[in-house]
Amino acid sequence: MKLEKLEALTNEYLESIGFIWHTDEDKTSYIANEVVQITQEEAEAYYEACNELYDMFCEAGDYVIENNLFHEINIPFNLVDAIKESWENDVHWHLYSRFDLAGGIDGKPIKLIEFNADTPTSLFETAIIQWALLKANGLDEASQFNNVYEALKDNFKRIITLDTDIEKFEEHYQELGWKILFSSIAGSIEDENTTKLLQHIATEAGFNTDFEYIDKVEFSDDGIFAKEQSFEFWFKLIPWEDIAIDENELALLLTEILENRKAIIFNPAYTLMFQSKGFMKILWDLYPNHPLLLETSFEPLQDKKQVEKRCFGREGANTKIINKDGSIDVETDGAYEGHKAIYQEYVELPKDEQGNSYQAGVFFAYEACGLGFRRGEKILDNMSKFVGHIIK
Repeated sequence: MKLEKLEALTNEYLESIGFIWHTDEDKTSYIANEVVQITQEEAEAYYEACNELYDMFCEAGDYVIENNLFHEINIPFNLVDAIKESWENDVHWHLYSRFDLAGGIDGKPIKLIEFNADTPTSLFETAIIQWALLKANGLDEASQFNNVYEALKDNFKRIITLDTDIEKFEEHYQELGWKILFSSIAGSIEDENTTKLLQHIATEAGFNTDFEYIDKVEFSDDGIFAKEQSFEFWFKLIPWEDIAIDENELALLLTEILENRKAIIFNPAYTLMFQSKGFMKILWDLYPNHPLLLETSFEPLQDKKQVEKRCFGREGANTKIINKDGSIDVETDGAYEGHKAIYQEYVELPKDEQGNSYQAGVFFAYEACGLGFRRGEKILDNMSKFVGHIIK
């Protein structure tokens, strides 16, 4: 793989645009001062692969619901009704998500690792920082597979227009005037500023918006309230599974709000199905040996190097790479041990000359819309770096 060295963005500049989480605990920069060189053909292959994968997820979503496979993929029972309600009604629009992929460069085939469909991180990095990095180095910032910002703006408009022409957003919105409340957990600047970036994009799209921390939002049979106002739309950068596990009463109340048409929540509850790594087992059942998929099972795979991970787990926690003979290559601990395990065929990630691994992340907002990379060790964790890209 080819890397192009660049002049790093200063911390002062990053902070001036709201990107505060630029330095890791070990005092090294989280944003790499180099970019991965890819070809136009590789960019197009990522685009096509993720559009195809999304269609497959939608087909498999129907299958899970029709066959009541929620327990199988580790979905908490108290959100099943919310998932069904949001799936059956088009107004529950999927705003954005991110596919994590192996391969795609150096002639390696693209393989789906997992789908961050509910609360994907690295939005700010992909949509804003990559552009700034290329621009600051006098490079053509359009020389990348990255229109995340515009794609999100258009997708916010589709909350109102759905599958019809987004040019009609303004006339429809003027009749409704529905407001979006954006919420994150107090105390996480990354979550807060990512949420506020989304709020900014929604405001640019033409919505009336507001922001409030989750602990100050009120929920009742009548809907969702903050600052003595009711909101027809609520965006929360809080994982659905956390609500299900930690806030049972809220999970049931949100289901009631959805069923009584008092508010619409983003990302929709059905994204929890996609978020579950157990969903990859369903995909493999429906599309066995599909070139974009890795074999996945709820039981250890026979005679294969594989990865054991949890249906719900983040940043590489509770993950094991298991050799063909059953010995453990490398493993991590974490807080997700209580979730169901899946076993996924191991695939080598592309590596640089220093032996660092690179995982592609492709954002999806109505269609595939932007690429970025995470760089780290064999298991990518919360110390992995964000690496931009340039098309050469």
